[in-house]
Amino acid sequence: MDSEKPILRASGMERRAAEFVGGVIARTRLPLDYGVASLGVVDRIIDGLRRGGTRRQDVAGPLLGLGAYVGEVLVRQAGAEWVDLPPDHSLRTVFGHPVAVRMPDGRLWNPLGRTVNRFEIGPQESLRTYFLTLHGRRPVRPLHRGCPSGGRTASLC
Repeated sequence: MDSEKPILRASGMERRAAEFVGGVIARTRLPLDYGVASLGVVDRIIDGLRRGGTRRQDVAGPLLGLGAYVGEVLVRQAGAEWVDLPPDHSLRTVFGHPVAVRMPDGRLWNPLGRTVNRFEIGPQESLRTYFLTLHGRRPVRPLHRGCPSGGRTASLC
């Protein structure tokens, strides 16, 4: 089964999140706008995935997309950046993924794993609360709609 796992790289996480959001919005019109409030929507999506006793491996793809989205919210709203964890890095095993987000203070966080926790454990693992309680975040400028970079690059908007 490991051969079926997607190869994850920090450089591809923004695209992975965008593709997931595009698919979700096209089907459901849910307000996934990379804002902090949208993490409550992600919590509700995961609640829906949990209904009926769905197994984690049956929803691995959507959970990966949701985790990429959560990470992108951290990037856009808290000044984080996606990073690749070196193969020998101890957190790679703990996180269960080769990527993480680094906050402005240097701390590494695991939005992909936290999304899986939300699925496996339930509402007490709220992703919105996760964002609000993260150490090392800094506020960034609000996103500018219509900007090619989503407002992430000041020189473009």
